[in-house]
Amino acid sequence: MPGGGALPPGTSFPQHLALTMMTGAILQAINGVSLAALLFLLASGFTLTFGLMRVVNMAHGAYYLLGGYVGLSTVRATGSFALAIAAGGAAIVLLGYLVDRFLIRRTGENHLAQVLLTVGVAFVIGDIALKIWGGDSLKVHVPELLRGPMELPGGLVYPAYRFVLIFFSIVVGVLLWVLYRKTQIGAVVRAGVDDREQVSATGINVDRLFVIVSALASFLAGMSGVVGGAFLMLYPGAEWEILVYALVVVIVGGLGSLEGAMIGALIVGLLDAYGRWLLPEFSYFVLFAPMALLLLVRPRGLFGKDI
Repeated sequence: MPGGGALPPGTSFPQHLALTMMTGAILQAINGVSLAALLFLLASGFTLTFGLMRVVNMAHGAYYLLGGYVGLSTVRATGSFALAIAAGGAAIVLLGYLVDRFLIRRTGENHLAQVLLTVGVAFVIGDIALKIWGGDSLKVHVPELLRGPMELPGGLVYPAYRFVLIFFSIVVGVLLWVLYRKTQIGAVVRAGVDDREQVSATGINVDRLFVIVSALASFLAGMSGVVGGAFLMLYPGAEWEILVYALVVVIVGGLGSLEGAMIGALIVGLLDAYGRWLLPEFSYFVLFAPMALLLLVRPRGLFGKDI
């Protein structure tokens, strides 16, 4: 597509305008889906933690940022992107366990205390990250094979890494769905989301179940920080920006619903992409107005249940 100047031979201005708009719409659709892929990785564990454990962990965005920074340091030290994903996820599993075991559990069912506590944890993590990695925007380097553009039908060009991210998110989503819907531990988690007291009455060790779900959520947060840091960058304040999007995904999709996280992430990703393209001054309105309307009609979200 020409960037400006004379129109292509045999093309009228209305045809050129229509073609330009169609090209932009396709590119923004891919932008939205790639953002949705990242948001799903972050929000899938987040929504299960909310739905099962009733824990309002506002440090989830900080887990994302710290996991990304750990992955960045791992790539610099080893050159392995796969090892960086594993290291970023594992580091947040350990941190998440410590925060849950020694801090969050002491708040009991006091959700306000959980919010204040985890916001404080997020600020501490952010300050530590700022001290270690500085205030510049940093990018996690991906393997040479994933760098550069990919040519699409019709002459469109798009970064190859974002397509890999979409595929990676689909694979993770399928694995999570199999775990959630087709295994015994998944059945117990679903039962715990629906009726936690009943699960406890059957003799199942709910505390152990909480540890497993919390570890999975923490790993997904750290892993998403690494894969997200390869195209959204890592910088102070990114933890709050990504947290807002993750919260919207959880609210739209519904607490405790893996399917809700999938659909919610796709809705949020597309709304954000098209909002920034068509109405950049009102992009946040485009994102949050539909969420407000949805909550008026269905307060539990698209797939949420009473908890």
